[in-house]
Amino acid sequence: MDIIMNIIEEWWEAFLSLPWRKIGIACLIFLVIFTFRKVFTRYIFKIVMRFAQKSPTSFFTNMLTAFEKPVRFFIGVLGIYLALLYLPIPLESMTVINTVYRSIVIVVIGWGLFNFASSSSNLFHRFSHKMEDGADSMVIPFLSKLTRFAIVLLTITLVAYEWGYNINGLVAGLGLGGLAVALAAQETLSNFLGGVIIVTERPFKSGDWIETPTVEGMVEDISFRSTEVRTFADSLVTVPNKILASEAITNWSEMSVRRIMFTVGVEYGTSPEKIETVVQRVDQLLRDHEEVDNELILVRFSEMSESSYDIFVYFFTKSTAWLEWYKVKEEINLTIIRILEEEGVKAAFPSRSLYVEKVPKDWEGVVRETSGPQEE
Repeated sequence: MDIIMNIIEEWWEAFLSLPWRKIGIACLIFLVIFTFRKVFTRYIFKIVMRFAQKSPTSFFTNMLTAFEKPVRFFIGVLGIYLALLYLPIPLESMTVINTVYRSIVIVVIGWGLFNFASSSSNLFHRFSHKMEDGADSMVIPFLSKLTRFAIVLLTITLVAYEWGYNINGLVAGLGLGGLAVALAAQETLSNFLGGVIIVTERPFKSGDWIETPTVEGMVEDISFRSTEVRTFADSLVTVPNKILASEAITNWSEMSVRRIMFTVGVEYGTSPEKIETVVQRVDQLLRDHEEVDNELILVRFSEMSESSYDIFVYFFTKSTAWLEWYKVKEEINLTIIRILEEEGVKAAFPSRSLYVEKVPKDWEGVVRETSGPQEE
């Protein structure tokens, strides 16, 4: 019993010897800053946001929004740090506390910049307006991801420096690690570089209709590694960027007009006057059609093929949409058929004529029944 009483007395004396005045002041400092944090969140930040929203640009508004949560977190950390500064903490322990505090400051700044860069329209707003329409859908997300990666890497490097790590060794290690990754993942890096080429040169963008030796369809998504293309059979094809970057790409969405080209074959025996009339009427048909572009219209008697006289028809429609283009093509084809009927000209079909110069006596009866040129 006496031993227990002695322990209690020792604890009580140690408790009374504590610097209660400094502890109380430290707690008061923490409460004041914590209260300021509440006031900042509810009132001060909203007032500052109102003034920022009146500025001609959204830069300051976006910056404040990005740093709202990091600043709230930092105010709480600041209250704890100032309270610890007022306590009689040993010098060695205080050195560690100072290092932790500086590291947190670096992380808070990196956190805010990362949030700001996460919204590509915020960081590259002005840049996107200087680019071609739709090009920012490829370039801006790429620059945003690259910027966020750089921010994270810089934050980690600075924190490591605060804790006494040799940055030169870290950079050298990253270089060796990058070399090892490059050797182990050449295919992945090739696709990444192919994505960089696609993003910078912009041969197409999301929503374009493209055709390559590998795939044809509508571009749905472009990432660092691959590009997703929706084919006209409604299947989704994922093509590595390395392949697309090395192939010839036809971007049909960049058409200002759309071509129609075909040949009309008429029977041998059609008079030159009839052919000339058909050519003139078809040419006038195309020039009078409101959906046909008049810049280049070509209707000519082109050649005498094996089984027909060929009239070459070449023109462009104003609409590049597939359904409208097909509708115009159908109207033109039907009208050409009517022109041929009105002029009494028959369309040719593949045929071959056989002429017999000397008929064997055994065939004379057959030849009398089917005299003249024989068609197959």
